Amino acid sequence: MIRILRVFSYVILLGTFMAAMSSCDNEDDSNTVEFGTITGVVTDELGQPISDVTVTVSGIKEDDVSVTTGSDGKYTVPNVSLKLHAITFSKKDWLKMAKSVTAADFGEQKAATVNATLVSAIAKIRGSIVDAKNGNAPLAGVTVSVGVAGTAQSGNDGTYVIENLVADSYTVTFSKANYISVTKTVTKADFVNDLATVNVTMGGKELLRGLTAGDLVGVDKWHYNEYRGGHNADAYPHWDWACDYMCTLDFRGAWQEQNEGTTLQIRNSGDDQKNPANLDVFDSFVLGSKSITADNKIMSVRIRTHNADDAAPAYWGVQVIDLSAPEPVNVKVADKSYGNENYADIDFDLSPYIGKEVVIVIGIYRAATGDYYKQLVLRAIRFADRKVEGTNWLPGAQVIEGWQLPLATVRSTMPTVKRTFTGITLPKDPGPGDNNYFTSYREWRDRDHIGATWSFVPLKKDPEVFPSEGYLIKTNNTATVNTVVPEAYIYAKFAIAGGSNVLTLKARNFSSNPTYFKLTAIEDNGTVTHIDPQSNTALSASAAEDGCWKFSHEKGGRDKPEDYASFVYDLSQFNGKNVFLAFGVYNGIPNSGENKLCFYSIDLK
Repeated sequence: MIRILRVFSYVILLGTFMAAMSSCDNEDDSNTVEFGTITGVVTDELGQPISDVTVTVSGIKEDDVSVTTGSDGKYTVPNVSLKLHAITFSKKDWLKMAKSVTAADFGEQKAATVNATLVSAIAKIRGSIVDAKNGNAPLAGVTVSVGVAGTAQSGNDGTYVIENLVADSYTVTFSKANYISVTKTVTKADFVNDLATVNVTMGGKELLRGLTAGDLVGVDKWHYNEYRGGHNADAYPHWDWACDYMCTLDFRGAWQEQNEGTTLQIRNSGDDQKNPANLDVFDSFVLGSKSITADNKIMSVRIRTHNADDAAPAYWGVQVIDLSAPEPVNVKVADKSYGNENYADIDFDLSPYIGKEVVIVIGIYRAATGDYYKQLVLRAIRFADRKVEGTNWLPGAQVIEGWQLPLATVRSTMPTVKRTFTGITLPKDPGPGDNNYFTSYREWRDRDHIGATWSFVPLKKDPEVFPSEGYLIKTNNTATVNTVVPEAYIYAKFAIAGGSNVLTLKARNFSSNPTYFKLTAIEDNGTVTHIDPQSNTALSASAAEDGCWKFSHEKGGRDKPEDYASFVYDLSQFNGKNVFLAFGVYNGIPNSGENKLCFYSIDLK
């Protein structure tokens, strides 16, 4: 225990020294600096001198100076400034330790004596690491750490060794980019002849078909609380082909975007019919990483089926994977069966995961081998503090009356780390009559398209998804003027800080009538701020009612990005906060047609 306390003392002493360095960072170095000498002797616990110990003196804004002890254990470091210094003592097979001196320790003779007693540390932790994702081949480049006591990296043969330890208890962590970190515990009893062996397999077993825990690192995040799929306008404009982008999510296996929703299908072509029945492993699935809070702990899935009935239903379910667990596993939230052409809303309680970000998987199971084909139609995936049914909006007290935006949604929307977004669709611009237009939605995934990375709320009007000039939201042609509630808006959440607190919108409109729009910031406590641009390059732009801006700018195209109007917003007032940002378009002039806000790009830098 005394030996371990010495390790902690070493950590605390170094931390104190670094803090002192920070606080002295602004000292005036122009004063005359005096110099002295540090001397001492290094011995073992029996008082015997230790030779060849490296003694390193570290000072504030000074280069480190190192000497070694002689056969008598003594050392001398001359020309040391009379300031605060850290002194470390290290040698192979001995526990590293540190001490400090201040100006007062040098005394009148300008000499400070710093003796040290080292503890024998001949124990080692060693082992090998293999890669489960690559046939258990040796895995190089893994960082193996026992904290301040030591760190090593695995070599090309997958082996590692951490030396200069005392036989005691340690927490050993194994980490490598794109792999789930593994944590192991070593106790004093694990050391045999001062050697403990810890072998590790990283990458792990398959948790989903073809995917290990390591493969799930960096999976798409489900930032938002509502995803709608399909082409039907069940409750226009909330549910409409132009508003429903579930197929931009990460689907695996056999799936298709259909009128009724985005369908998960049993793989049943050719040799797939030989696949065995398996009610534990999804045949096809959609997945995403979601932060669970009290505001979104209930997941509601709106479904129907094809090729199924009550006698031969589709078998499906939800699995959750907590990648922060020492050994991640699939946890079945619930398995279900359904065989009906009518929609049903099924809810799943994710309360056990409040406070965590977990991978959520919705999938369909193969229940029989041979010619077996079922389709599970996903019309919506929604998260709230209660079950959501039908084509309703997300429930809860609204931040702004009429926005259909619950404060719970603002709080539980996950911040995105992306900072640059495009409104341009490539390589083609299909229209609603093109049954393959969802292929363009899939193209959005690779280009951080606004339609895939921001959430769209169609309060009164659907968008224009594929105009060549960019993604477009618009107003109705109505006599009702309203500059408080938008006709439609998009939103995303960001962590605002220096280096990412200036937002630039490049946009245009298509009419001599001005388009009314505004950028609204909403904090987690419900504070609402409408933000004026600090500059713009529009042909015509000015402030309007209720924080709106009105502008006219009929220039800009896919091949002429320089022609769009730029609106620049200073968000520095929100530094250090996660802020929900919404661009909305408003009906500011009665009977003025469809006034449009066309997004070429949004950049936060």
